[in-house]
Amino acid sequence: MPLPVTLTIAAACAIANLWLASRVVPGRLRGVAVGDGGDPGMTARMRAHANFAEYAPIVLVLLAAIELSGGARWWLWCAGAVFVVGRLAHAIGMTRPSPNPFRAGGILSTWAVTAALAGWALVLAYGA
Repeated sequence: MPLPVTLTIAAACAIANLWLASRVVPGRLRGVAVGDGGDPGMTARMRAHANFAEYAPIVLVLLAAIELSGGARWWLWCAGAVFVVGRLAHAIGMTRPSPNPFRAGGILSTWAVTAALAGWALVLAYGA
């Protein structure tokens, strides 16, 4: 059974992940093979990439499970789009002085989407 919402959001996440990884490459080319080399900018870019990699898998699993369970696709599209935009905003915010609205909005939207999907999954699993 095709999962158009999950597949599309997963593709968007893959592209975002490549973009986030590519932001670390200049530091690697400067000779920082492992770690951040004491560069706060490198640390921020590395954490933005790692943070994305920490949140994306669980959201994609929840999207797929809900889509397979017959969850309303409109809401899944919205949740997936908010997640991707939020993660990109967070990554941009990581490289700016804190606090800033990109970072805060990005993490708040990520938490909201993750919590909503988790709740939705439980409702589908056990009925309301």
